[in-house]
Amino acid sequence: MAELKNNGERGAERWALWNALIALLALFIVAAQPAFAQSSSGNPNVRPPAGAVNGGATAPMVVPEKGGSYDIELWTKLRQGVQGQVSIMDKKAGVLVDSSGETWRAVRNGPLPTYGAYAMAGILGLLALFFLIRGRIRIEHGKSGATIERFNYLERTGHWLLATSFIILALTGLNVLYGRYVLIPVMGKEAFASMSIVAKWLHNYVAFAFMAGLLITFVLWLRHNFPSKEDFIWLAKGGGMFSRGVHPPARKFNAGQKILFWLIMLSGISITLSGLSLMFPFDMPMFSKTFAALNMIGFDLPTQLTANEEQQLASLWHAIMALFLICVIFAHIYIGTLGMEGAFDAMGTGQVDTNWAKEHHSVWAEEELAAGKAHRPSGQPVPAE
Repeated sequence: MAELKNNGERGAERWALWNALIALLALFIVAAQPAFAQSSSGNPNVRPPAGAVNGGATAPMVVPEKGGSYDIELWTKLRQGVQGQVSIMDKKAGVLVDSSGETWRAVRNGPLPTYGAYAMAGILGLLALFFLIRGRIRIEHGKSGATIERFNYLERTGHWLLATSFIILALTGLNVLYGRYVLIPVMGKEAFASMSIVAKWLHNYVAFAFMAGLLITFVLWLRHNFPSKEDFIWLAKGGGMFSRGVHPPARKFNAGQKILFWLIMLSGISITLSGLSLMFPFDMPMFSKTFAALNMIGFDLPTQLTANEEQQLASLWHAIMALFLICVIFAHIYIGTLGMEGAFDAMGTGQVDTNWAKEHHSVWAEEELAAGKAHRPSGQPVPAE
């Protein structure tokens, strides 16, 4: 590592990035462990009476100091959510204990935060390794001094609305999943409670900005994100990401960006629907309708879910898809900033250097140059080649 420090500016950047990512990895692992420990401790929300045991007994257990007896077998069945008989119209009232909440709690406080932390740390580690090996992807022919408009004002507005709202939602959502383990020891329970209330309302209302950004970008960019023949060449050559001097042809969006587009759109729609189901639990039974649709093509899934079961499934699915999308966005942020020279200009100013355009989006660049849309800083058009 001492050699990296002495390799000039690039070596210093890599060293700093590597240390930061190691720290993040440690943070995620530490954050996940309390949740995993809590889920595996076996402390249920619903407990049998004091003195009762969890197996073996078939006869009622007499507890003299309580003045009564407890049927352990009956209690076990109640804990498992056995359906009893009731005379009222709502037959669901025959279930004294809804045991599905126990399963939800075990997943929510155990595998979900644990593997979510591992996934986020893993993608950051892979990006760090890629940067250490490949370095920053430079404009090989250098900047030409002439630019082409890559994205107009409306496109950039839709992108930043989507990006900013997603970052806010990601941070406030991660607070729900990891905040009690990471932040309470730092800021205390009272400050954490006040902050979490604000974060909760922020999460609910910013969600609508996310939906608007998702819709705007979908409408504006859908026509550019259908497969084309250049995409197969781009994928076969790995987009030139792993080899210097390799620049496969691409239109306005290359195959990698098209995959990213559809991942964001499909994940975003799924997160939106599950989020609305959580906000309006009795008006949007998302999973009952989804399971009914799947049953039409051969599945055998329950369609009469209770409101509690809908909320449990929606909260788990919402978190899983959010964690997945966070990992995807980590890669997107990396390639759009540190990973590739000139890439941020596309969404920063909307203008990209013509040499950058020729190297990464050659088909689109040729069309723009032929139409006389490239300009130098003086405002003079660049002759078509």
